[in-house]
Amino acid sequence: MFKHLFILIWNKKKQNFLLLTEVLISFIVLFAVFTLLVFYYRNYKTPRGFDYQQVWVATYTNNFNIHDSDSLHQFYESLRNAIQAMPQVVSVAFVSSNTPYSNNMQMNGLQYQKRQLRSVNSYIVENSYLPTLQLQLLEGQWFSPADAAARKTPLVIDQTLREELFGNGPAIGQLVGDDNQQQIIGVVQDPKFNNDYSLTGKAMFSAPDTGSIRSLSRALVRVAPGADAALEGRLYKLMANTMKNANIQIEHLDEKRNSANNFALLPMIILAVVCGFLIINVALGLFGVLWYNINKRRGEIGLRRAVGATGSSIAWQLVAESLLLATLALLVGVFFAIQFPLLHVFDLAATTYLWGLLFAIVFIYVLVLVCSLYPGKQAAAIYPAVALHED
Repeated sequence: MFKHLFILIWNKKKQNFLLLTEVLISFIVLFAVFTLLVFYYRNYKTPRGFDYQQVWVATYTNNFNIHDSDSLHQFYESLRNAIQAMPQVVSVAFVSSNTPYSNNMQMNGLQYQKRQLRSVNSYIVENSYLPTLQLQLLEGQWFSPADAAARKTPLVIDQTLREELFGNGPAIGQLVGDDNQQQIIGVVQDPKFNNDYSLTGKAMFSAPDTGSIRSLSRALVRVAPGADAALEGRLYKLMANTMKNANIQIEHLDEKRNSANNFALLPMIILAVVCGFLIINVALGLFGVLWYNINKRRGEIGLRRAVGATGSSIAWQLVAESLLLATLALLVGVFFAIQFPLLHVFDLAATTYLWGLLFAIVFIYVLVLVCSLYPGKQAAAIYPAVALHED
C-alpha cells in the first residue's frame, strides 16, 4: 500500500514539490509560533513574585543641589515621612530607575569564588521596598536599619540567581563580589518585573549607601484601596514643593503592566498573522492539487470502482496520499527543528521546544486531514460508468 502511494507521489513529484515546500515552511512558522506560545504560557503560569496593584510610581529628576550624602539621606527621610503621613498612603520606598514595567535595566556582574556572572539585574532599594511591592521572601531576611553597621555589604538575591550560584547548597551567609565584600542575607521569589510573559532573570537587591544614594530617582508608593485622583494631586503637589527644580510624573503600575504586556505580545501577533496567511495558502494549495488529481484520474478511479473498489477506499487513498506528502515535509522540518533544543538556541528549556514541535506536527496533520476529506468524498462519489464513458 505504502509502496504504491510512494510511486504515485514520485510520478507527480513536480506537481507535489510546491505543496511540500508550502507545508515545510508552514511547519517551521508553526513551530516558532507554538514554541513562543508554550514559552509565554509557562512564564505566565509562574508566580509574579510581587503585587503591582495599588502601587504608584513617582518619577523625578534628581537635580536638587544637595552635595553632601548625609544631607541627601536626611532629605529623603523627611520626604518619605511626609508622604507616609498622607491619608491612604500605606508605604513608600525610594528606588533606582529600574522599577517594574519600566523597560529600564541596570546590569552588573557578580563574582562568587572563581565564577564571574554577567548580566545580573541590579536594584538599589530602600528597606521599605519589600512591604511596598510585597515581595515573597523565601530565605533569610530583608534589609533592616541594623545593616548600616554590618562589616559586609548585605545583598538579597532572587531564586534564579541563588540556583545559579549555589545550586542546592546554602545561600544565606555566603560571601560574594570583589574581595568577598558582599554577603547574602536573603532570597526572594523571582519577580516578573518586565511583563507577565517573560522572566526578569537573575536579580540582586542592595540598599543605598553613600555612593549609590544619588541613583534613587523613583518613589514607589503603595496606596490604600479607593485612592483617587485627589490623593494623586496632593502627592504631586507635595513632591513639587519639596523638590523645587524637579520634573515629576506619577504613573500607576497596573497601567504600566498593561502596556508592557501588550508590547510583549506584539511578536506573537506578527507571527500569528504570518502563520495564518501560510496556512490559508497551504489549505488552498492542497485543495487545488487534490481537485486537479481527481479530474486527471477520473478514468483510473472509474476503473478501480468497476473492478470492485469501494468509495471509501478511493477516498482514503487520496487522504493517505495527502498525509504521506505531509509526512515527507515534516521529516525535513523536524530535522531542522530538533536542532534548536540540541544546540540550546535562545537558551530556552528543551521541553519548551519539544512541546512546540509536537503541537506543530499535530496541527499540520489535522490541517491536511481536514483539507483532504472533502476532495476524497468527491472522488468516492464518482460513478464507474460515467468516469469510463468520459475517458
